[in-house]
Amino acid sequence: MLRNPNTVLVAGSAIVVAAILAGCGGGSTKPNTTTSSPGSSANPATKFSLASVSGVGSVVADGKGRTVYILTSGGHSNVPCTDSSGCTGLWPDLPLPSGVSAATAGTGLKASLLGTKKLKDGETYPTYNGWLMYEYAGDSGPGQAKGQGMKSFGGTWYVLNASGDPVTSGGTSGGGRY
Repeated sequence: MLRNPNTVLVAGSAIVVAAILAGCGGGSTKPNTTTSSPGSSANPATKFSLASVSGVGSVVADGKGRTVYILTSGGHSNVPCTDSSGCTGLWPDLPLPSGVSAATAGTGLKASLLGTKKLKDGETYPTYNGWLMYEYAGDSGPGQAKGQGMKSFGGTWYVLNASGDPVTSGGTSGGGRY
């Protein structure tokens, strides 16, 4: 029996999409820390540096060169993004790998502003000037800040400058509410 090639293509595409989604969902949104040795720059939470990003200037970036963000709500409040709210699916957190007690400051950052905070989940997370740091899933690589100024999960997301202050200019100016 001959099959319609379009039906086969659609069915095959649906299977591929289902397989991709199955591999992406259901688990932790935390980076895989088992393949990195302690202190390795392969884990984005172990080293932070300053990077130039068009539209926002020099900002804090993680060990993979990706722009990091902080969540504000009502001024300088450090709001944790939690799995229970679904937040870390869009704004992945950056826990330190097992056996690593601190992140390191790379080019352009002040080591004295880099710290840690232990959250209720028992994991330790790096901070810069007291801010918990996150990536944005909408940034596909280094040099991007598509989440800058986005309002979601009860606050506004900003990048940080070398002094550890939120950069409140540039970016999406209020779009992207979730």
